[in-house]
Amino acid sequence: MAKRIFIWVGHPGKTSLNSGLADRYAAAAAAEGSEVRRMDLHDMQFGESNFGGYDGNRQTLEPDLLQWQENMKWADHVLVVYPYWWGGMPGRMKSVLDRALLPGFGFKYKGNGLAWDKLLTGKTGDVIITSDTPPLLDRLLYNKPGRRVIRNQVLSFVGIKPRNVVQFGSVKVAKPAKIAGWLDRAAEMGQRAAA
Repeated sequence: MAKRIFIWVGHPGKTSLNSGLADRYAAAAAAEGSEVRRMDLHDMQFGESNFGGYDGNRQTLEPDLLQWQENMKWADHVLVVYPYWWGGMPGRMKSVLDRALLPGFGFKYKGNGLAWDKLLTGKTGDVIITSDTPPLLDRLLYNKPGRRVIRNQVLSFVGIKPRNVVQFGSVKVAKPAKIAGWLDRAAEMGQRAAA
């Protein structure tokens, strides 16, 4: 049975290498028979500044955030693609997680303790991060914080099993042949995700 794959591009700009990587991943997965849904952060409409925390009165989710949740529930496999800015994901992308990956949707604490249920179990996920920081330098100097957060404190926290978490860089100095290699790698990942 073909997998249902949700691709979320977390770059706030309309055109980016992230979009191209997502295009190649999606095309390869679709060619293998997967059904693919996609959302791009730059098209999503929601109030980032309206988040007041997880307790008390939460603001009603806007249609794009509800659609994001629906796509997350629908998917067997998720791809998240985004740029690595200031040691993490773009602020607007983080706002989607703050607003939509809520208790009762992504996870549920057990009583008043620290244990929780993971509500998105049974899914797998891939992540592609682009950066100006070379991945080896990011590992040696900073212990790869961006990759650790998305793997451990986002995907794994809600029950999505990370398969591939890759970082492509340095984008700033990459030659066309290097970028072509990254695009090919994204296509390979999409093909494997569909298998």
